[in-house]
Amino acid sequence: MFRPVELFIGLRYTRARRRGHFVSFISMTSMIGIALGVAALITVLSVMNGFERELRERILGMVSHAEVHGAQRQVEDWPGVLERAERHPRVVGAAPFIDGEVMVTRGGQVSGTLIRGVDPDLEPSVSDVLDQVIAGEAKLEAGEFGLIMGSALARELGARVGDRITVITPEARVSVAGVTPRMRRFTLTGIFEVGMHEYDRTLAIAHIEDMARVKGMGDGVSGIRLKLDDMMAAPWLAREVADDLPGQYRVVDWTRQHANFFRAVQTEKTVMFVILALIVAVAAFNIVSTLVMVVRDKQSDIAILRTVGLSPGSVMAVFIIQGAVIGVVGTLLGVAGGVSLALNVENIVPAVEQLLNFEFLPADVYYISDLPSELRGEDVGRITVLALALSLVATLYPAWRAARTEPAEALRYE
Repeated sequence: MFRPVELFIGLRYTRARRRGHFVSFISMTSMIGIALGVAALITVLSVMNGFERELRERILGMVSHAEVHGAQRQVEDWPGVLERAERHPRVVGAAPFIDGEVMVTRGGQVSGTLIRGVDPDLEPSVSDVLDQVIAGEAKLEAGEFGLIMGSALARELGARVGDRITVITPEARVSVAGVTPRMRRFTLTGIFEVGMHEYDRTLAIAHIEDMARVKGMGDGVSGIRLKLDDMMAAPWLAREVADDLPGQYRVVDWTRQHANFFRAVQTEKTVMFVILALIVAVAAFNIVSTLVMVVRDKQSDIAILRTVGLSPGSVMAVFIIQGAVIGVVGTLLGVAGGVSLALNVENIVPAVEQLLNFEFLPADVYYISDLPSELRGEDVGRITVLALALSLVATLYPAWRAARTEPAEALRYE
């Protein structure tokens, strides 16, 4: 525990006195370096959190939080399974679907794609794809064989709203002419764009009854899509839903469907944290040079303090306090600056773009054309603890050197 005399001397040494102006300047630069490093770390992690949130929301706008699949290729008694799944208190939406990999053609253009058959009345409860239509309308009626496709896929085919699209499925049909693939002509009623090339290029939406006819599935469906009240709890909620269903069903949550992608994002965040933490470490260890210079400058002062009864431990505490003050002030300034930037980066970046007449993320190149930010308290806490710990560690060696000062040697030439 620090005594008042050690605290008073340590705080006094942090201010410039006579020959100590240069030492105080070094202290100030160390303080500013820590503040800049902490602020940069908080801001960058918040922006990366924002990008992760945007990508997650866009992906989950197309895929559900969880999917129920049967033990065989399809779910036959899907109304009962859907009703049973909706009874779970954490399930807020459920909808059947039929997926099929097909070839789509228009004129001389051919492309492979995935057609998803959905119920237009239930689909909005699990995804927002029908709200992303940018051309035509999100209108699907059974028996009319309407089709909504992604914008990139429509450009690939050169298709416009109202065009006829031929869908060829791999399911074979036996006729007098032999074995032929199933073919059906659809009418393009709408074009959607969600900002994810993976879906804008490879996904089309049709009515579930039309897809059942094309694939010859009768009353069966590929599965049931579920929306949960907490997507981050999807792994264990999916297991609960699976346990409540009668018969053999498996439930796959979104973290397993996109595990590699989100694992890559998390790895990138971890690497960025380490890289930016090194900036804080460099600034914190500038405290070492600051305190070494202070110790050399205060040799005679230390000797006098020792002769009047100050113990080596107390001398060490004096310089630990001085270094800790630099670290604490720099960290607090950095936290204040970083939090302010993270909370206002979405407004600051457009102002800078207007000032420089330069667009950092052009909308015609990037799907996410602004800098989203999500400030998390746990990130601020980790960064604060890291900066304070590095600052404290940086004080130990100079303080130990000060405590070993011999009064007689220091005062010999005074």
